Order: sequence, then structure tokens, then C-alpha cells
Amino acid sequence: MPTPTFSPIFSTNTDVVPDRVRVTRLRLPLCVPYKLAFGDVVAFDTMIAEVEIEGRLGWGEATILTGYTPETIAQAWDIAKDLVGALPGMPLGCVVKRIQQENKRAPFTATMFTTALEMALGHPILKTPETVSVPLLFGLNPTDYDAIDRELDRAFAQGYRTVKVKVGFDVEADLRRVRHIQNSNSGRMSLRIDGNQGYNLADGQRFASAVSGDNIELLEQPCHMDDWCALEEVIKVSNVPIMLDESIYGPEDIDRAADIGAKFVKLKLMKAGSLDALAAGLEHIKFLGMEAVLGNGVASDPGCWMETCAAREQVATAGEMNGFLRTREAIVANPMRVEGGAIQLPAGYWPEPDREKIERFTVTDAEVR
Repeated sequence: MPTPTFSPIFSTNTDVVPDRVRVTRLRLPLCVPYKLAFGDVVAFDTMIAEVEIEGRLGWGEATILTGYTPETIAQAWDIAKDLVGALPGMPLGCVVKRIQQENKRAPFTATMFTTALEMALGHPILKTPETVSVPLLFGLNPTDYDAIDRELDRAFAQGYRTVKVKVGFDVEADLRRVRHIQNSNSGRMSLRIDGNQGYNLADGQRFASAVSGDNIELLEQPCHMDDWCALEEVIKVSNVPIMLDESIYGPEDIDRAADIGAKFVKLKLMKAGSLDALAAGLEHIKFLGMEAVLGNGVASDPGCWMETCAAREQVATAGEMNGFLRTREAIVANPMRVEGGAIQLPAGYWPEPDREKIERFTVTDAEVR
């Protein structure tokens, strides 16, 4: 994994020291189970890092999900506790180096601490001097055809113009369901099909070569993140553009995606290492002639807010930072508003933690001043 790009904020504040560092492990119940190829998710295993510097609070997030990151929630928690014990009182230049040491084995955890620092120091990406409107996609969750029809109607009525459909389960059943969705949709919205690493090579080729391209924007990650050979072979026979997601961590992976013919690349802040690394990755995708997609459907309020801020100037496609809509309750006192199928951030928006809810969903925590 490449070394993340760190903000000039850090190099100009090397003598600043964190006064307080806290990490909280949460279990956030979802409104409905989130159906993935490797199983249903009923709650997010989320960690929140808080860093206070000269009275300014920053907080970052890591939501750990098997298959999305090399770290488990137990490993991530152990690393997070070690960082909490080490960082308070340490000069910021040393803090960044210490966090960077964990990036390879625990990228989500490292990013959580780095983005908390960036927020505390007032990173410019997070500042919204004007009202921001970022279009979202709508996640289509039902598998029953009648329920699918109702959800499509609801999504369109609410202003959504891109719908995401999960496949990667049974290839023939997936093809039938997608055909039904295409017929029911009747061209109203673009369809984003997510294989979620669920297919082997044969099934990936079968699906990609058999699916109709009608209103399909892209097919996301049909095969395992490490099976680049299978991904390349699927791209060769696909009727629709392919996007890579779980395979992508840094610029070398973006280069490789371009080399095998991918048309879209999705980035997530939790894998990037820092806000500046995320911005650099989005620029790199554009430079290579591909289209960028941004957003994490498995993230809560802090992570989705940061991705919304990053998307406002660099991303033209519908955002996937909709994980905050999946949880039963927000963990911020001033939740982001969704209207007309888009996140609407008022000028100057800054999320404030809801202490009562955070405490209610806390599994364990650790703090050093």
C-alpha cells in the first residue's frame, strides 16, 4: 500500500500537540439489513476518534467490514488504543509519522486518526462557504419483485436519478432480477450494478456478457478484489462499463485499473489515508481518462460528511456516501439533510457529536489527556 499524501496543514503545524485523544467503539443498528454478497449486515461496527488541539475538536471514523479492509474490528481496536496512549502531547510531526506506521496493516484506523487531525486543524476541503448540493444514489434493497417496483417508484418520486442494485449471489437469478428492474424502471433512472466481489471468473463473465446495457451506468467489482486476472477477463466480454472498488487503495491500483480497461474507479475516504490523498486519487482517475465515483455506503455521519465535502468540486457522478441513512439514529446533533435525491449542506455546516446517542451505542472507549 502506498504512503498516503498528507496535508500541508501538518507540515506548517509540526510543533502543535494534541491535548486530548479519545477513541470510542460503537455498534450502530441499521434500519433494515444491508444485503451484501457475503452476508447481511445488521449493524455497523464503527470507531470514532476524537482529537482536541488548542480547544478545536476533530473527529474521524472507521467502520470495519470484512472484505473491505485487512483489519478486523478487534485488531483495529487494539491499534486504536495504542495510538490513543501514544499521541497526546506528541508534536504533530511525530504524530503523523506514528499514524503512518499503521497505514499498511490498518488503513481504516490510520485514516480515522488522520482525518480527525485534519478536521481539528480546519482542512480547507471541509469548509463549505456556500450551500452544497451533492446528488446521491438510491440503494435498492428488496429482492421481492413487487417490493422492488414500489421502491423504484419511491426513489424516483424522491428525486433520485441513480439506483444501486446488489448482485453477486446466484448469476441466473441475478440476471432475471436485473431484467425485471430494467423493465420496471422504464428508463427513469440510471442503474449501478454492484457485484460486491461475489462472482468467480465464469459467473462474472456470464453476468457481464448476458446483462443488457439498457440504462446501466456500470457494473461494480464483479470478482474478488485480489483477482485482477479475472477482472481483466470479465472486462473483455462485458456489455457494460466496469468499475473497481474493493481492489483500489492507492495510485498504483488506479493505474492498474486503467491498464486492464476499467472505465470507472470508486474511492472511499476510509481507505485513502487522508483527505489530501483522497483528492489526489480523484485527480489521478481523471488524468487517466476514467470516471471517478466517491462514497461509502458502510459509513456513518462523520465519514459521509467528509466525503460529501470532497465530492462537491471533484466528482460528477452520483455519490455513494449514503451509509448515514442506513443507521437507525444519527450520531450527530445536526444531521445532514437529504432533499431531492441529494445531500444539502448549508454554508458553514460543521457536524456536532450527539453525546447522548454516542454513549448509548458505545461498546467500549479509551481516552488520554
